[in-house]
Amino acid sequence: MEFVRFAALSACLLFMTLAGQTAAQSSHTITLEIEGLSHDTVYLANYYGEKMFYADTAITDGRGKAVFEGRAYEKCGKFAAVIPGPKFFEFLAVEEDIHIKTKAAQPAAFIEVVASEENRLFYDYLKFLQDKRTEATPHEQVMQDSTASEEEKASAREILMAMGADVEAEQRRIVAEHGNMLFAKYLSMVLEPEIPEIPGIANADELRYRMYRDMYWKRVDFQDPRLVHDGSFNRILDVYLNQVIPQSPDTVLNEVVKLVERARGNDEMFKYILHFATFNAESSAIMCMDKVFVELVNRYYKRGEATWLNEDQLSKITNRADELAPTVCGSRVPDIILPGLDQTTWESLYDLNTKYTAVVIWESTCGHCKKELPKIQELYEEWKDKGLSIFAIGNDFEPEPWQEFVEKKDLSEWVHVSDNPAINNQDSAMVLISQGITTLESLNFRTTFDVFATPKIFLLDREKVVVAKQIGAEQLGEILMKLEDMEANGVLQPMRKTEDQ
Repeated sequence: MEFVRFAALSACLLFMTLAGQTAAQSSHTITLEIEGLSHDTVYLANYYGEKMFYADTAITDGRGKAVFEGRAYEKCGKFAAVIPGPKFFEFLAVEEDIHIKTKAAQPAAFIEVVASEENRLFYDYLKFLQDKRTEATPHEQVMQDSTASEEEKASAREILMAMGADVEAEQRRIVAEHGNMLFAKYLSMVLEPEIPEIPGIANADELRYRMYRDMYWKRVDFQDPRLVHDGSFNRILDVYLNQVIPQSPDTVLNEVVKLVERARGNDEMFKYILHFATFNAESSAIMCMDKVFVELVNRYYKRGEATWLNEDQLSKITNRADELAPTVCGSRVPDIILPGLDQTTWESLYDLNTKYTAVVIWESTCGHCKKELPKIQELYEEWKDKGLSIFAIGNDFEPEPWQEFVEKKDLSEWVHVSDNPAINNQDSAMVLISQGITTLESLNFRTTFDVFATPKIFLLDREKVVVAKQIGAEQLGEILMKLEDMEANGVLQPMRKTEDQ
């Protein structure tokens, strides 16, 4: 198990400053002597999660020596020194004087730690890893050799597994003997919890999973702000939120809140977990996960706890949450009251008293809509006697195109509504709303349902609460069958959005 992954510099180094991050410093110094440099610029880049960001610069003297001010405790962590080439080597910035020598030709290969106990431990481990890689190479070649016998491959596999065990044993030794050092804390986050086998028990796998979850975060010091300045913390957070815990919005939200609250008092970690979880939820491919995004914004961002954001950034994220809020899963959507096919009779979503309602927002010029609507009609024919109704909202700005499409495709059994230029006139809209004929949410249905592309489909229950959203016709059928099968306990498994959504 490798601790360091040397990625291409152009892919991992971003010369930009993190929002709200200052170059906090201490009384310690970082001295780098790089043979082969003379009056050259050396950059310092610090890790934040798995990415590197510009932190500082210095010019070497005629002998390749550059001196930087040390970092304050909360800004300590893994850094990289970037030299012309570009080439780079990593080191750990902690609250001690650091003095490292190397050569410009191959800086990562010629490291000499003159001063810094932290970096001696770090580079001793890297040397141990390199020796193991060298030792493993001939056995890896056997594994890839098509002419090698099964016996030879089995022997090579056994040797490689033993080497892997040696690496893990060394990692655990470092953690046990140097647990208070930053490198040991980084290494601890790489090590998976050790879960014992539970033979002879029917639900052994479930018990081991529960033990794994219970032990997962014991390898993390939630009071150490330096842990976010390394990719290990990002990786275990990503795995936990996206793979370890069940992918239902309520479960994810509950776990995120636990982690955020656990990090209180550690501003660096509080910020990292909250930012990661918010973005992760907003960009998730799992249906209904936007509920997590909205709840996190309401709970933390709107209450002034995202202090690292400026006013414009905060406004954008809170506005986005407000846009999504009306239709998150588990919420009752606003009533939509709009003119029907004849453009004179007003139809209300809340008037549909069926077990399920599919809200389908579409437009006549949308190619994907033309493919999906006939499929939805087939589904409707199958499910209308089981309690499904269709509330179709035309997204055309003129009524004639969608009226013609409905007639041509024989979709008249659905409830069809849309707006038109006349009712969207400001004076007309104000009168209609003041007289109680319609509502602002209805006339702004594109905003209410966050319509940026069509078709957009929502499945509602009898109370008009969102059960599923942003799904295709196929998924709609699957979800209806699951709802029927699981009606007794009301469980809805997470579904993924289609590629077209």
